[in-house]
Parts: sequence; C-alpha cells; structure tokens
Amino acid sequence: MSTLKAQIQNICPQAAFSHEDTDTLHAEVSPKELAGLFKHLKTDKTFLFDYMEDLIGMDFGEKLGVIYRFYSTENKQRIVLICQAESREKPELPSATPWWGIANFYEREVYDFFGIIFIGHPDMRRLFLRNDWVGYPLRKDYDASPEINPVRLDAEPMDDIAPSYSEKDGKIEEEDNLRFQKDEYVVNIGPQHPATHGVLHFQVSLEGETVKKVDVHCGYIHRGIEKMCESLTYPQTIGYTDRLDYLSAHQNRHALCACIEEAMGLEIPRRAQYIRALMDELSRIQSHLLMYACYCMDLGALTPFFYAFRDREKILNIFEDSGAGRLIQNYYVIGGVSRDLHPDFVKKTAEFIKYLPTVLPEYHKVFTGNVIFQQRSKGIGILTREQAISNGVTGPAARASGWACDLRKHQPYSVYNEVEFNEITRTGGDCFDRYMVRMDEIHESIAIIDQLLTKLPEGDYCAKTKPVIKLPEGRYFKSVETARGEFGVFIESRGEKYPWRLKFHPPCLPLVSVVDLLTRGGKIADLISIGASLDYVVPDIDR
Repeated sequence: MSTLKAQIQNICPQAAFSHEDTDTLHAEVSPKELAGLFKHLKTDKTFLFDYMEDLIGMDFGEKLGVIYRFYSTENKQRIVLICQAESREKPELPSATPWWGIANFYEREVYDFFGIIFIGHPDMRRLFLRNDWVGYPLRKDYDASPEINPVRLDAEPMDDIAPSYSEKDGKIEEEDNLRFQKDEYVVNIGPQHPATHGVLHFQVSLEGETVKKVDVHCGYIHRGIEKMCESLTYPQTIGYTDRLDYLSAHQNRHALCACIEEAMGLEIPRRAQYIRALMDELSRIQSHLLMYACYCMDLGALTPFFYAFRDREKILNIFEDSGAGRLIQNYYVIGGVSRDLHPDFVKKTAEFIKYLPTVLPEYHKVFTGNVIFQQRSKGIGILTREQAISNGVTGPAARASGWACDLRKHQPYSVYNEVEFNEITRTGGDCFDRYMVRMDEIHESIAIIDQLLTKLPEGDYCAKTKPVIKLPEGRYFKSVETARGEFGVFIESRGEKYPWRLKFHPPCLPLVSVVDLLTRGGKIADLISIGASLDYVVPDIDR
C-alpha cells in the first residue's frame, strides 16, 4: 500500500489520503488529475486495478462528485477514490469508459440522477429516467413537486436522439448522437416480452437475422429506492432489499444488515449467523432452479420447467414454515433474524438436500443433453475473463469465463470460512458454461447446508439493539455473494438515524450491460439464449 500511495502522489500531488487499511487505500483527488490516475490504475502491471467494484454518485453538500471503488484481481488490493466536481452548476469529471467497460452504464446512471457530465463518455444519455425528465432526483436540493419539476408532455419519452458530450479545445460541446441510423432495421423486444425476464426494452438493429447492435432501455419499473432510503430509518430501509432481486431476497438483506451491523460494531449471535447462511444457500438453490426453469421455457422446453418449479416449491415451503415468506422474505433484521427456525426446519431441510440430488440427473437427461439446447448454447455469447472483469460481471456468469470471484471464498463473511465447498469455474464463457456453473453450484450449496445443519448451534437468534439506530459518521461498504453475483451496500452516515446516502450495487446491471457485446454478430434467436443464460432480474437493475 505504501508503494501505491507514493505512486498516486507522483501522479496527483494534491491527493489527500484519509485513512489506510491493510488492503484498501482511500484518496481524494482533483478532477484535473483523475484521467491520468485512471490510466495508471488500469495499465500499470504492478497494481492493475482491473475491476471497477462500484461508481457511486454523491451530493456532498456544496459539491457533487463520485466515489470510485477499484479492486485488483491479481494483488487483492482495493483503492477508493473520492473526486468532487469544481462546479455544481455544470459538474464535469473525466470519463473512465476508455479503461473499464462497465463505466459506460455506471456513468450514465450518475448523469441520470446527479447531472454530472463525464467528459469523453461515448453515449452520455439518461439510462433510467425518461428523456423529458426535468432535474436530477438524487441531488439534495431536488424538488419533486410537479409545480417545480413538471414532466414535459410535448417530448417523446423514448426519443433516440439524446445529448452526447465531447471535449474540443478544452470545452464541452453538445452533439446530436443518433443511436441508430435511419436506414437501419430496428426490432423492439420488450418492454412487455417474456424473454426479457421483466419489464426491459431492447432496441435491436438487424441485418437479416444477424444482430448488429442492441440498445438497452432501463427504468420502466424504477421506484427511486435509494432516494426513499434517505428519509427512512435504518430498520425501515431493509424491506426494500427484498424488492430488488426478489430471487436473492435473503442475500440482499444479509448485505444491508451486515453493513449496518459492522458500522455499529454489533456482534451477531452464532446461531443467527448459521441461520442466515442456511437461508442464503437455500435461496441460491431455489434461484438456480428458477433459472433452469426459465431457460428451458425460453428455448421451448416445457416439461423441465415443471420439474424445477416442483422442487423449488419445497424450498418455499421451508421458508414459509419459519415465517420468512415465499417470495418477499421479511426475515433478516439488524442483529440477526426476526424469529427462530421452525421446529421442523432441520428435519425438512435434511430431507430436501437428500432428495434433490436424486432428481437432478433427470434435469440433465431431459434438457442438458438435448441436442437443440446444446446447439443453442455451446459457442454462443462468449464472454472472456478479461471482458467479464472490465464490465463488472460477477457471480456464475463471471465464473463461467474463468474468473474465480466467489466472495464466500475470497472475502469470507458470516460463517462461510467454517465450511468446505468448491468454487465452480469453467473456461468456455458461453451460454452452456453459464448454465452449467449454476447447475454445479446447486451441489455445492447442498454440501454447505449439510455441514451447517450438523454444526447448527443453540442460543439467541437476534442481538438486542437500541430502539433508535444511529451509525457513527463515516462511509461503510459491505458485499455478499448472491445467486447472480456481488451485491454491495454503500452507506454514508452523518451521524443521524437516516442515511445521508445509501447506494445499492446490483449484480444485474453489469449483466444486462454486456448484452450488446455478446449478441453482436449472432442471430436474433441467440439473444434469447444469451439473456436467459445471464439470468438478470430487472427490479435489481432498475431499483
């Protein structure tokens, strides 16, 4: 870390270092020095911060800016950069898109909600909100009343012509950026379409049946969750995590609760930690079963769809017994879980993990080995390891490309360092490998659950907390391994009972960001297979 700090000081003489952990360096830099620092972080082989963990838009009060989180997959080091724009009226920062692919979508999101212009960005358009939206909702001075910020009714909400910004002679010039040419043949898939796996809109440019490019339109079910959390107490914010990736509701809650608990310095009872890990792994299995079912349905196979739903129902029954709900599982709370396990939980779970391996061979017999599925998945939608890292893709989709990134292994949390399991990776990076990683992970989750049931301790299921929770001033970040990848929670506290800023890092936004990359040059039918193999959940994208 000392070497990295010295190099940053050479590039950014005015850099201010707030504090330094064993594996994380925090530095505040100026906008003028940021572009040079980006190039150093991505190209210097000594450090090579190849993974952009998050890009967090911030209203610091007097100024607007961004907090960047970078991670080196080789050296296991992390750097956090804080950069504030010089002007609040027209905030500008250099774009990171030349170095990290995922910066394209992350910067568009920040522009959408904070109005920060990223110089050099190739496509500076809104990502979630309508093009006729007035104002930037995550600014602290934003007034949502219709009298102050009316929606213009004379504008087309999905106008393809959107502002793009380029740097010429040191000035920002606005250009008309036509995403599609007038003579292109464009097919709209979604927003209401079963193969989009939610209310998602793809504009697909075709040449015959060959895909030339895909433009993703998000935000159809955006609920402004991060904005709402700014006026909620910390216990009140937890319920919104269930509404993001609802197939990883337990795991999402785990991340937010753990972030708050670490900030409080709250010790969680051992039994509660085991219960959380058990529920996390059952959640992972039911999510992977649903992915199997939907993939089969998308490609026209009906029978295996019913297989998966039959077995997923058994997990939902186990959840419901313990009062955790079937889809929206209101179970994890700050300090542990809301109630103890049902008396039959251990018995029913043990029976289930003994039963499931006996039927999985039938899954593979009716679908995995099917020649139609193999032809529509093998060699289709190849994502390389380098592309996965650059575009922020994590979870099974990244491990199918050879990137070992399972947080349960590499950044253990809860009690995952007390169980033995294999991290499933493959190297093909195609639809088939993304599918197989999930199918193999089901077996590993079964092994984890078996060990947890054997070791499940007695004791309290929740620690006592004060009626009003106030976090100490500071910035906190915690991430967990959900069924679709890294789900992170960033909190900036000003010492109040409400967060100043609460940012969710969704695994599904990077997944949908690579759809254009993976489908170009393929057939339109491949788009359906690729989307199903990525397994994104739209509420997690939109938030």
